[in-house]
Parts: sequence; structure tokens; C-alpha cells
Amino acid sequence: MTLYNVQKFLYELNRSEAAQQRYRADPRGAVDGYDLTAEEIRALVEPDIGLLFHLGVNGQILMHFAAFHQIEWNDYLQRMRDGIAEHGPVREGVYAMTGYEGVDADPHTTGGTGTAGATARATRPSTAGST
Repeated sequence: MTLYNVQKFLYELNRSEAAQQRYRADPRGAVDGYDLTAEEIRALVEPDIGLLFHLGVNGQILMHFAAFHQIEWNDYLQRMRDGIAEHGPVREGVYAMTGYEGVDADPHTTGGTGTAGATARATRPSTAGST
């Protein structure tokens, strides 16, 4: 997967009027030059907010893409939830690492517990009051 390239495309689209004009005129052509999978291209062209979220796109970047497509906030949030329901847990990126929505996270990022953030913190010994 090429999460970096998807996010780079979205970042540039979010910031550049010229990129936005290219995308409006030819969404598929606008993604040329980015090393993307067919699945990623489809998600960017449709646009499929839920699939992009599942792929690991950062929500801060993704919300601007949704706004660009005039997707209202509540609909944006629902599309992310629907993406998880349809495609499964977030594959990679910050949400997968933190165990978003109960997804088992990488044990290297959670203190070796293999579970999500709060659970990992709860299983670590407390250092409060120690000297």
C-alpha cells in the first residue's frame, strides 16, 4: 500500500487551486504521477471516504477532501464508520497504531500488550509516588 502517496496527493489537492482544477476536470488524470494502487485510485476518484479512512488516511487531511466534495460533517463521520464496517479495521497509519475503535495495535507502539492505547496504559505499572 502507498499510504504516503495517497496522503501526499490529498495534501496537494487540499492546498493547490491548480490541483483542484485538474481534479475537477479529470479526477483519474489528476492522480497520474502518484504511485497508487488501483484500489487507492478508485477511492480517490469516486470519492470513497470510508475506504480512504480504512486505508489509513489521516482524518485531518481526509476531512478537507470531504469538504472539497461538499460532504457535510455528520455524513463525513458516518462514511468513516461505514468504511470500517464494510472494509474492516484501519490498515495502517496513526489510527491503526493507536488502536482506533478497538483495533489491535502494533505491540511495538503500545508497550508490548498488543492492545489499544488506553488498555496498554492501564496495564503498565504506575509510577505515581515512586522516587
